[in-house]
Amino acid sequence: MNDTNKQNHHPTKQSNQQVKQHILLVEDEQDLARLIMLNLTALNYEVFHATTLSQATKIIDSTVLDLILMDRMLPDGDGIMLCQQLREAGASVPVMMLTAKDSEADIVLGLEAGADDYLVKPFSVLELRARVKAMLRRSQVQQVSAEQLEFNGVTINSSTREVVSNDSHLELTAREFDLLLFMAKHPLQVFSRMQLLEAVWGYNYDGYEHTVNSHINRLRNKLARSPGHPELVKTVWGVGYKFAPPEA
Repeated sequence: MNDTNKQNHHPTKQSNQQVKQHILLVEDEQDLARLIMLNLTALNYEVFHATTLSQATKIIDSTVLDLILMDRMLPDGDGIMLCQQLREAGASVPVMMLTAKDSEADIVLGLEAGADDYLVKPFSVLELRARVKAMLRRSQVQQVSAEQLEFNGVTINSSTREVVSNDSHLELTAREFDLLLFMAKHPLQVFSRMQLLEAVWGYNYDGYEHTVNSHINRLRNKLARSPGHPELVKTVWGVGYKFAPPEA
């Protein structure tokens, strides 16, 4: 595929034509990359391919992406570095790590670096397709009857996926936003880490529920930097977390 001629915006949506979602695959194993691209294009996604971090960076800078599939061990570095850079820059595009590194420490490292999912090689193509579709569904703008939730200076817009705290826009990742929105829809209800993992991530990570802690901490830090410092997410010791709006 030609990675250099892509526009930096989505094509105009026509009434009778669905806009393709854009996926970046960062993978240097050519046979595996061809297999993945074949399966994703069959699902009507537009797939960009990079074999190095530098190539991936150029595509990210010039293209609006809906999902990034990121290998870890690349010729010019570890994919986790690029994932960290994206999150530090405030990018919210979902990232799924694809890697043979399957230890608990490696998986937790990827998730805490800001990855939204972690698929260990070798994996089933059917599982990859299912996870990609699930991640894109969760990241799409959802048309819901109540688009805005307001809590004493804090506005959460589920349609635009924006959070405004006392006139200050907060830059949240896709997973941080999903986590905040889920809890905000259930104010004062206490959730365990496993309940949040299953509700927001979509399935059980078999022991990796402590990655919820990292997302909660980053979410709190971003909320704390906004004017007014609303402490919306509170810890219920020994149980989990709850969303506690200022007036509650």
